Amino acid sequence: MAEMHSWKTKTLVFGTVLGALAGLATAYLLTRRAEKEGKPLSLTSGQGIRLGVLLLGFIRQLLTLDEK
Repeated sequence: MAEMHSWKTKTLVFGTVLGALAGLATAYLLTRRAEKEGKPLSLTSGQGIRLGVLLLGFIRQLLTLDEK
């Protein structure tokens, strides 16, 4: 049982770190683009919805990796 708990914990920690790094990279790129354009960062509701749908599709693809 402890062995099962160990791999689950490692997987959750890895996923958390990977998600945080992806979020940090995205925020960095968005702020860098805004600074380059000389405008404050703005995200319209349409862009937010598109980003959300894109992320949900990405997560769905990740969940189907082990299916054959």
